[in-house]
Amino acid sequence: MRGRGPLAAAALLAWASMGGAAPAVSPHAGDARGTIKALSEAEVRDYLAGSGMGFAKAAELNRYPGPRHVLELADRLALSPEQREHTERLFASMRAEAVRLGEGIVAQERELDARFAAGAISAAEVGRRTAALGSLLGRLRATHLRAHLAQRDILTAEQRRQYDALRGYGQAAPATRPPGHHGH
Repeated sequence: MRGRGPLAAAALLAWASMGGAAPAVSPHAGDARGTIKALSEAEVRDYLAGSGMGFAKAAELNRYPGPRHVLELADRLALSPEQREHTERLFASMRAEAVRLGEGIVAQERELDARFAAGAISAAEVGRRTAALGSLLGRLRATHLRAHLAQRDILTAEQRRQYDALRGYGQAAPATRPPGHHGH
């Protein structure tokens, strides 16, 4: 190291601390092939189809069933004709709103990608565009969560217990507590 200076020593130490290996290839290396670089093709399909994409996990895992899964389990849950009809309407409404919002998200992501690709974006524009995207994502998540809220009211307590068991939640789902009770 003699005569090479402190920068060379620092570089050698950094290299050694990484195990002497060359820097890893970016985990994003293959992503540049998609039409929208920030979204995978599967994500684009899911947004455009109004899929849940885990947006309602907080509801689903806390004993608020989702309408799509309730319809899948309709016979096993012994839904009444009225319950099935309400659930079908709820699902159709939720899906239509989710598709509309998903189309907006894909369009916004496509435009953001295009602006970066063109090298024609400012920090202010990034702020505006990401705020708009955040708003759409929040509204999409709220759409899915509200559907779970409404679905819970359509089912009986016994159907909700059976739903949890059929979905594999069993005793893992917390017991329903009165509003305002935090389990302390």
